[in-house]
Amino acid sequence: MGDGHMLEAAGVGAGEERVYRFLVGVREAEVPEVAEQLGLDVVQAQEALLSLHDKGLVGRVAGARPGGAARYVPVAPDAALRPLLMRGHEALESARRGMEQLSEAYRAGGRRRDAEELVEVITGASVIRQRLRHLAYGAREMRWFCKTRPVALAAEENHEEWELLARGVRYRTIYERELLEVPGMVDNVARSVRAGEEARATATLPVRLVIADSSVAVCPLVSGQWDGGAGTADVAGPVTQAGEPTAAVVRGSSLLDALIALFESQWAAATPLHLTDSGELADTGPDGGPRPAVHLADDERYLLSLIVAGVADKAIASQLWVSQRTVQRRIQTLMRRAGAATRTQLVWHAAQRGWLT
Repeated sequence: MGDGHMLEAAGVGAGEERVYRFLVGVREAEVPEVAEQLGLDVVQAQEALLSLHDKGLVGRVAGARPGGAARYVPVAPDAALRPLLMRGHEALESARRGMEQLSEAYRAGGRRRDAEELVEVITGASVIRQRLRHLAYGAREMRWFCKTRPVALAAEENHEEWELLARGVRYRTIYERELLEVPGMVDNVARSVRAGEEARATATLPVRLVIADSSVAVCPLVSGQWDGGAGTADVAGPVTQAGEPTAAVVRGSSLLDALIALFESQWAAATPLHLTDSGELADTGPDGGPRPAVHLADDERYLLSLIVAGVADKAIASQLWVSQRTVQRRIQTLMRRAGAATRTQLVWHAAQRGWLT
């Protein structure tokens, strides 16, 4: 890879590009490390890193030790640079070549790590939390199984998801229905969906799982023995005798292929969650002909998606800040509009008529 300044069209200065290329090679570093390796003073290194962070090219995570200095990690070059390149008009081809070179260097680093270790065991909630965040900053797509009672990372701590969604990283998440009944979770999921997350719900999930792109998965080593609260980022392993959870980091292998296939099969069977879409929906009958358009308000779509996901009336009432009787009255209204005599029929009609697609 050449040393030329190739990312000017993306608004990245020569000094910033030098720092970013260094991070792509080492995958993470503190400010003093960057300064020492590149012959900069600490102030220069700090300014370059803050500028790269503002431009979305690097992420910042807490130190591995309590009170430790923050560490900087590179966002995957194609995910980070594409929005910048779209705004650039000069020297675009040169910047694209630079992006491709950086992406190849990034993938080559991943391949070297894969060759060294296909399955790595990590122990401790803080270690697992840091690994998940590093994977998120380097990925173009994240896939999640979100079970109840996570150990490593609760929803309110998962700040990087919204940041990365805004940068174009794709998130696909399957939630257990019980998790949606935890106070505050529906609002959390709604915020994620509004930001671009693709969310689905299912009765139960077989295992906790995160997949970054199709190259790395993090999952527990043994099922059961879980503890903790509820959250969006939800992977940790069984609690050890010392009270620390453990997880396996699985890289390119037939085991990784099996975990990806497991996710996709669960995704196909899960119920889509649409929380904020509005407007007119065309309803198509069994004969393929159009029926009168159905108009659903935002709150009606929200309520219907929770019913389809299996959330209990009491939990829906608490999330919507209304009485349980009000929830039941609104459900009856939807049933009348669908011509359904039961809730099961309502769910069937909603699926047939595309009310939530």
